[in-house]
Amino acid sequence: MGNPKIVSRTLVLVTLCLAPFQAAHGQQPVTTRHLDGIRARTIGPASMSGRIVDLAVVESDPTTFYVASATGGVYKTTDNGITLEPVFEDEGTHSVGDIAVHQRETDIVWVGTGERASRQSSSWGDGVYKSTDGGETWEHMGLADSKHIGRIAIHPDDPNIVYVAAMGHLWGPNEERGLYKTTDGGETWTRILEGDRDTGAVDVILNPHHPDEIYA
Repeated sequence: MGNPKIVSRTLVLVTLCLAPFQAAHGQQPVTTRHLDGIRARTIGPASMSGRIVDLAVVESDPTTFYVASATGGVYKTTDNGITLEPVFEDEGTHSVGDIAVHQRETDIVWVGTGERASRQSSSWGDGVYKSTDGGETWEHMGLADSKHIGRIAIHPDDPNIVYVAAMGHLWGPNEERGLYKTTDGGETWTRILEGDRDTGAVDVILNPHHPDEIYA
């Protein structure tokens, strides 16, 4: 099963819930086999809101959009928000900083992990993910040590050209931060704007009329 910490906590909870019945009926102790039918899922680090950080709307069909949350992964709706389905539950992290969908090839979706709102309880990520089937499956595309992704911008005419604003570690220096670009759909990345090991990039936008004009 997934995260061992989640498994152990779930096992403890199940054990406590079943303890009275065990005492009354002399049942065998609860083991991991009792969890075989249980699928653990994240519900965030605290009882507060999951903090919605971004929306990505399919402009040709605005009833379809994606919702990204700081600590709860990504949700997708195809009925204008009446129902929302989690589509980012099996990846390396549930902390999301940004999400982007290509407006011509709308099955191409990018997720940047690690929330961008800096605070004492900020959750970190493990780079960027790409889906080519509308969120059904995801592939990790690198920048794992960036920890926090501020923004993703996809070239409107070429979905293989993607820009990523990587914030880097919040509380210390690291190398993988700044503005990155790929021209091969995420297979390789080039840092095109960098400062020092304490300076990252939090935002990037393309001029919609001249998409080779970039602001970061």
